[in-house]
Amino acid sequence: MKQYKVGIVGIGAVGTEMVKVLRERNFPAEEIRILARSARRETVAGEDFDVVPAAPEAFDGLDFVFFAGTEGEKGASQEFGWDAVARGCIVIDNGDDYRMDDRVPLVIPEINADALDGHQGFIANPNCSTIIGLMALAPLHRAVPIRRFVVSTYQSVSGTGRSAIDELEAQVKAYAAGEPMTSSAYPHQIAFNCLPQIGGAKPQMPGYTSEEAKMLFESRKILGDDSIRVSATCVRVPVFYSHAESINIEFAAPMTPEQARALLAAAPGVQVVDDLAQSLYPMPLSSAGGDDVQVGRIRPDDSVENGLALFVAGDNIRKGAALNAVQIAEAIIARR
Repeated sequence: MKQYKVGIVGIGAVGTEMVKVLRERNFPAEEIRILARSARRETVAGEDFDVVPAAPEAFDGLDFVFFAGTEGEKGASQEFGWDAVARGCIVIDNGDDYRMDDRVPLVIPEINADALDGHQGFIANPNCSTIIGLMALAPLHRAVPIRRFVVSTYQSVSGTGRSAIDELEAQVKAYAAGEPMTSSAYPHQIAFNCLPQIGGAKPQMPGYTSEEAKMLFESRKILGDDSIRVSATCVRVPVFYSHAESINIEFAAPMTPEQARALLAAAPGVQVVDDLAQSLYPMPLSSAGGDDVQVGRIRPDDSVENGLALFVAGDNIRKGAALNAVQIAEAIIARR
């Protein structure tokens, strides 16, 4: 099997998980080169690496480069991405700088791997909440077109990065010790609280945040259907890993819960967990660390014609970021 030289820019939560996923999936990497702001020796996912300072020449000789920045962080792919492509690399970017760029495919391999055909060397990883939601929605949309969906998300702090994980842990410990809690990663205390703001205001969609807008624009691009209407409310919750989403769907024709379960059970990367009598349903706790997106609470939504409601949960650092990026690289190799 042909071997590839792989670069990872950034070794936060997502970059570390990318190293783990590459090893777990036996990706044919003859080299993994870690690039960051400064040179140093670093242990990443149990392996020791000599970290290389990110600079244009540091990308020379690499076949694939994963930009692993935390969602919402700007800079690295803007500074180095297209230059890396010019140096012969295939760039897979976890950030949101180029997702809506017409030159750049936005890909969830189980859903739209064909978008990789004719790529220009730069591919975007969708937003974590978009990936987790569409893993459930796309198999249904292929069977019966979706006209509209309303989604409320329950997003873990790991989506913000290591600082937020540390902050939630510190606040819980402070609460247990009867000490005051401090906040810096978020504008309010996150422990024992819910924050209905992820991202900043989106001028094109008054009243909505940037995270909520992504659910609309990215879903349309991935599904190839600009007619789908989306209303999203994105909420940060005091959970370390995995995002959950409550989704209400309006179809163009009837879709029964039984049909939906059968379609989802046959969909790659999806696990149906749906037995209310046994208290079995998707949860952050049960989906964290896993590769599949769990789907359950599948039931009619009688508030609209042809309505269905469901609940999903998936690991935002794995399928919502690192795993999806590695699957994109695997799909590119498979399509050669």
